[in-house]
Amino acid sequence: MTARLYQFVSSPYCAKVRKILDFKGIDYEVIEVDYLERNELLAVSGQLMVPALALDGGETIVDSTRIALRLEELEPEPTLLPPGSRGMHRILAGYIDDQLEDALFRAAIPDELAHWRSRGSDRAEFWRLIRDRKFGAGFVDRMLKDHSAELARAIAALAPFEEALGERPFLLGRLGLADFSLYGQLYYFAFRGALKLPGELPNLRAYFGRMDRITSTLEPA
Repeated sequence: MTARLYQFVSSPYCAKVRKILDFKGIDYEVIEVDYLERNELLAVSGQLMVPALALDGGETIVDSTRIALRLEELEPEPTLLPPGSRGMHRILAGYIDDQLEDALFRAAIPDELAHWRSRGSDRAEFWRLIRDRKFGAGFVDRMLKDHSAELARAIAALAPFEEALGERPFLLGRLGLADFSLYGQLYYFAFRGALKLPGELPNLRAYFGRMDRITSTLEPA
């Protein structure tokens, strides 16, 4: 199986899908979507959001969780849903993708803005416009002004995961879907290059490195 992944590099959901593809040993091409010009993405997937995964058989899947579950059907080994913890992995992954994401997204606003500025002022302004429309006028400026408070909120939201990973290498003991979701969200602290996870989260820093190195061949326990 081969695939093409349409993505924004700053997206935690795209990071999640990339790592799942790595884990399952699926060959894939990354296509970085232009923030303003999404005609190819629209033609392939019928919508404007990423991630979108186009498989070599002609099937295109959108949404990181749908992609993960479809890949689990097509390539069941190595599994994302270990026996005995399938349900917990799906529940925890949902919490990470929906609830934890909000805190980390807000803390990542300065890096996201810097990223889109590096792609051009027009892309940065469109990115800002979309965020302000969704969250209210002046949202981006508020997040920049309140960055210290938002970072503290993100650290607090991550505290339970930091504690859990002091006792085990992965969230539920055995690597599974929830770990790929958490890796994706932690990618908010890494997509600009150096890992920016705060030093007071040493277990999560080690965990991110462990997840980042995962390929289709797992490291020894």
